[in-house]
Amino acid sequence: MKDITEYQDLVEAQIEKLNTHPTDLSLYDPVSYILSLGGKRIRPVLTLIATDLFGGIVEDSFKSAIGIEMFHNFTLLHDDIMDEAPLRRGMPTVHEKWNINTAILSGDVMFVQAFVMVTSCKTKYLRDVLDLFNVTAIEVCEGQHLDMEFETREDVSIPEYIEMIKLKTSVLIGCSLKLGAILADANKEDANNLYDFGLYLGIAFQIQDDILDVYGDASLFGKQVGGDILANKKTYLLLKALENANTEQAKELQSWLNDNNNPQQKVKAVTTLFTDLNVKKQAEEMMWSYYDKAIESLKKINLPKDKFQYLLDFATNIMERVK
Repeated sequence: MKDITEYQDLVEAQIEKLNTHPTDLSLYDPVSYILSLGGKRIRPVLTLIATDLFGGIVEDSFKSAIGIEMFHNFTLLHDDIMDEAPLRRGMPTVHEKWNINTAILSGDVMFVQAFVMVTSCKTKYLRDVLDLFNVTAIEVCEGQHLDMEFETREDVSIPEYIEMIKLKTSVLIGCSLKLGAILADANKEDANNLYDFGLYLGIAFQIQDDILDVYGDASLFGKQVGGDILANKKTYLLLKALENANTEQAKELQSWLNDNNNPQQKVKAVTTLFTDLNVKKQAEEMMWSYYDKAIESLKKINLPKDKFQYLLDFATNIMERVK
C-alpha cells in the first residue's frame, strides 16, 4: 500500500493527461477549468486504494477512478449554480466566469464524460460497475433535491437530515471504494462491507463538518466559521437545537434565523444557544456512532492485518479534525 499522497500524485498525473477538450468547442473550457481547481481528490484516491487492498492492478483502475472525480466535479458545478455560489476553492465558479447556460451545458457533458470513463473497464466488470454507478448517480441527485427542499421547510427531522447527507455525500464515498474493490475481483461480501465502511464514515465526516462550521478554527478548517449559521442551513446542530429548545429559546433562535442584517451578532448568539442547548456534545455522539458503524463494517472485511490497519489509520486521521 502507498501513502495517501502517492495515490493523490497518481490521480493528478492522470488528470493532467486527460483529454478534456476533444474539440475546439468552448463547451469544454469549463471542464478543464473546474478540474484544474484541485482539491484532495479523495474519491478517485479511494478507488485506487480499494483496488490495491484486494491485490488488483492499480493502473487498470485509473480511468474509472478519474471518471468518479469527473462526476464529483460535475455535481459541484451544478451545485454552485443552484446555490448561486460565487467562489469554488477560492476561484470564480464556472457560472460566474462564463454564464449559467454554459455552466449547465458543460456540466451535462462532464456527466457523459464521467459515465464513459467509469465504464472504461474490462467487460467482466461492466454489469456490476454500471449498476453501482447508475444507482449512485441517482442517489446523489436525490440528496441534492432533499437539500434544496430543506431550504424552505420548517419541519425537517434529524432522520431526514441523515438521509440527505447520506445521499448527497456519503454514497459517492462508498461507491468509490466499492468500485475499486470490484475492479480487483473482491468478493461481493467484502465489496459491500467496504461500501458500508465508506458510507458510514462519510456520514460521520459530514456531521463533523457541521460541528467544525460552528466550533472549528477557521485557519485549520479552511472555511468561514459560522457560514452555516449565516445561511440558515439545516445542519445537525440546528435541528437538534430546535428539538431541544424550550419555548423561549425556540423563539429567540427563530428570531435570529430571520435576521440577515447582523451577521457577527447572529453567529455569536446562535452559537451561544447551541452551547446552552448542549447540541455540540449530542452531535459528537452521533458522529462517533457512525464512525463506530464504519469500523464495524471494516472488521467484517477479509483483509490482512496490515491492510486493515491502513484503512483504520485512514479513518482515524479523518476524525482527528475535531480533537
